[in-house]
Amino acid sequence: MTVAGRRERNERSAAVLDGEGTVPEASTRPSRYRPNAVGLVLAAAFFCASLTPSLAPRDPVLQGVLTGVVALVGYELGLLLARLWRFMELPRLPPRRGRLVLLVVAVAAAAAIAYCLVRAEDWQNATRLVFGLEPVGGGHPLTVGAIAFAVIGAGWLVFRLLGVVFDRLAAVLRRLLPPRVGVVVSLAVVLWLVWAVTDGVLLRRAFEAADASFEAADLFIDPEFPRPSEPMRTGSPASLVAWEEMGRRGREFVVRVPAVAEIGAFHDGEVMEPVRVYVGRRSADTPEARARLALDELIRVGGFERSTLVVVVPVGTGWMDPGAHDTLDFMLRGDVATVAVQYSYLTSVLALLAHPEYGVAQARALFDAVYAHWVTLPEDDRPRLYVHGLSQGAFNSQMTLPLLDMLGDPIAGAMWAGSPFISPFWQRVRDDRHPDSPAWRPVYGNSSLARVLNQQGAGRGIDAPWGPIRLVFLNYPSDAIVNFTFDVAFRRPDWMRAPRAPDVPPQFRWYPLVTMFQLAVDMIISLQVPGYGHYYHAPDYIEAWAELVEPEGWSPARAAELEAIFAERGPAW
Repeated sequence: MTVAGRRERNERSAAVLDGEGTVPEASTRPSRYRPNAVGLVLAAAFFCASLTPSLAPRDPVLQGVLTGVVALVGYELGLLLARLWRFMELPRLPPRRGRLVLLVVAVAAAAAIAYCLVRAEDWQNATRLVFGLEPVGGGHPLTVGAIAFAVIGAGWLVFRLLGVVFDRLAAVLRRLLPPRVGVVVSLAVVLWLVWAVTDGVLLRRAFEAADASFEAADLFIDPEFPRPSEPMRTGSPASLVAWEEMGRRGREFVVRVPAVAEIGAFHDGEVMEPVRVYVGRRSADTPEARARLALDELIRVGGFERSTLVVVVPVGTGWMDPGAHDTLDFMLRGDVATVAVQYSYLTSVLALLAHPEYGVAQARALFDAVYAHWVTLPEDDRPRLYVHGLSQGAFNSQMTLPLLDMLGDPIAGAMWAGSPFISPFWQRVRDDRHPDSPAWRPVYGNSSLARVLNQQGAGRGIDAPWGPIRLVFLNYPSDAIVNFTFDVAFRRPDWMRAPRAPDVPPQFRWYPLVTMFQLAVDMIISLQVPGYGHYYHAPDYIEAWAELVEPEGWSPARAAELEAIFAERGPAW
């Protein structure tokens, strides 16, 4: 074949790849720059679906951003499908009929979007209703619509800019490679550039800025929580742990311990002040060194002389939920020792994205250090040993708890609240549940090892006694951090099937791809309302702890009395 023939063949192949049946003139715009009927259909469908209720109520600004992103994804997906259709050289509408179809689709899409923006108020109120919140007056359709279209416009420009880069690169490679090979290579290069800029520049700089900001906040010494003077308190002048190195959340945790008088007002007879040990990330250079320091401090303050010892993995920032720890102190007359070590300054989500290995390494080091000392003590003269974690703390704890290694001398059990969807134990309990139990409150095996509680307590009546180890999961059905899975983009999750949990709106419907984006946003805003989403609060901790530790003389009446005390205290934050 002559050089001219090869050039003509390449131009025709390139024209097919560009979505045209003939060689385009120089002034002809590629199809990605022209309105596309398939893209408009999917964009409108995604736009409307994103306005429907999910697991958390959304404000107008966040709703607008979500809707814009989802609609843009729909449009680009439709554009990709249309280009694939043309690439396969399947039949196409004549130009005049195609323009008519595009006009009809655009009018129908605009009408559907307007209708759904008006309905958005009712859909948001459906979620607010099951959360016990007052309904909103006015769905702010203009605000939501304006923000959504601004996001769509900005995103469209970014995609078109990437298209320009792709076109220029493909044009160069077509001179060197077969056309289709050049297109594939061009696409790979553009995707790599996007990933390199996003992950190597933007995300890294964002994580560095966030880490510096959170570390600065961690250094702040709140005058509301003065340094303890009692020698047997962690952080005191006699302590092995320096007050300044404990971190803001650690200092708050050891100072905010319930007073003996408060606990005594709830109990008849002897009570004591709980023991709390906390080691900050700056207290030592390695996870093992921090764990050893925590163990030495725990021994110094008499933690192993209490009846109950709890090894806690905090959330990313090092925060310890008072709703979890204060309730246990009250239940057990203060005869509790709690030990924890900080592993990050970032929030749980950022810590998991930036350095997930930090939390796992610290959780393993702390548990191994405490357990190794605990097993050396006489069985009849050592505390019952438990582990606990909330959110990322639950994930880290589950990743490192050596159940098989402990069978010869097991701990008493664990209580995990808000286990993230990536937590291995939670996945197994949920996925291998009894077939007639719902995914939002699964029954695992004969319930002698693991039990799941939520705001309504445990599942069906459980007759089997506990085994030597008790694993208690406290999860809210409306917690997107617990329920999210990546395959929700393509199939309806089991927890959306009947019977639904009371805090999941019945109007919540599954839509391909859209529901995944909704749940991703729900994870971000899941700390809005106590008792829902990812905001675990004291009344539900009380039942979970009672199931785990079985306090002597405990009853529903005593639980109600303790709930009243913590209701008067108010939310944890």
